[in-house]
Amino acid sequence: MPHPHPYRRLFAVPGARAFTAGNLLARLPMGMFSVSAVVMIAGTRGSYALAGAVTATGLAATALVAPWTARLVDRYGQARIAVPATLFAALGSLALVLCVRGDAPDWTLFAAYAATATTPNTGGMSRARWSHLLRGDPAGLHTANSFEQAADELCFMLGPVLAAFLCGTFFPEAGTLAGVALLVTGVLLFTAQRATEPPPVARTTSASPLHTPGVPPLLACFVATGAVFGSMEVVTIAYADAEGHRSAAGVVLALQAAGSCAAGLAYGTRRPSGPADRRLAWCLLAMAVLMSLPLLAARTAGTLPVLAAALLVAGMATAPTMVTAMALVQDRTPEDRLNEGMSLVVTALLAGLACGSASGGWAVEHGSATAAFVVPVAAAGTALLIHTTAYRVRSPRRNACTNSGRIH
Repeated sequence: MPHPHPYRRLFAVPGARAFTAGNLLARLPMGMFSVSAVVMIAGTRGSYALAGAVTATGLAATALVAPWTARLVDRYGQARIAVPATLFAALGSLALVLCVRGDAPDWTLFAAYAATATTPNTGGMSRARWSHLLRGDPAGLHTANSFEQAADELCFMLGPVLAAFLCGTFFPEAGTLAGVALLVTGVLLFTAQRATEPPPVARTTSASPLHTPGVPPLLACFVATGAVFGSMEVVTIAYADAEGHRSAAGVVLALQAAGSCAAGLAYGTRRPSGPADRRLAWCLLAMAVLMSLPLLAARTAGTLPVLAAALLVAGMATAPTMVTAMALVQDRTPEDRLNEGMSLVVTALLAGLACGSASGGWAVEHGSATAAFVVPVAAAGTALLIHTTAYRVRSPRRNACTNSGRIH
């Protein structure tokens, strides 16, 4: 009998299609809220600086609150925590709309958007369900992680486009209101699938993922990887603006996400071989090499279409890298603190995005948009250096433990 296609086998798992549909619906607004807030605030207050500061405050609040929300999810269950956390975040978004419409003081915008930090990590909860359902099936879990990463890329590719369309076609608040409706509906549908929900652990003796061997270096690697994404976004927008095509920057960046999405789906059909640490090293090396393509395209060709093609190819290293790194996080994080571990990854990525955006902006300001493409290359190289150093440190310890076990 021929083996079924990996994705067909994946979604043959009872309940998988139902919770995936709800999760995708809830995840789409993640790429909508920031763009919608910027358009809404800048359009009514006439200040992109204020809009950027408000969204940055929301990202910082999310980075701080997300691990605590995830810890509660691990302890009390996804449905009991995710639903009230989502409703509270939805109230924060609605409050932001009212404050903007009512011409409230600027500080109220910061307070309202900070309240959205309780939004649960829907992608992490979905990965936790796959880990629970596919326990003992590493090939199936690899396919599931690949699908989840492709879904992330798809949502962050379509979300900004949908937000810009709604805000531009109807009214400035349309993107935020649609995002709230999608988020609440999706989370309610997702959490209603109780049969696939991992059982909560009221009491745990497991250490925090921050103190789990092998996890802190991975989080540092995620910070550097986030810096790749943040710097590439800012530098690409600046380059398109310098070329007189700033409005096309979103399409160009969407091509990078499209390349990652396609590579993620293809990566999920391949059976992983060899240690995950070694696979991650090769993925990071490929990312460092491919991220140099936009730099070469900007310096040699100097046209936006060539840069777009380079970003499409460069994005193909993103999903395999994220999938492999996420598999290592799942493997090293205690099962009863898996949601917390996933949220720490989000926190690390957000920190990296902020650092990358600042570094990319500084490079553009003090140099040129073309030269600033060095920043994502350097960030990718830093991620590779962090991982290879940590791997070399862990390998002698692992071998020593193995030899000690043989002696005993």
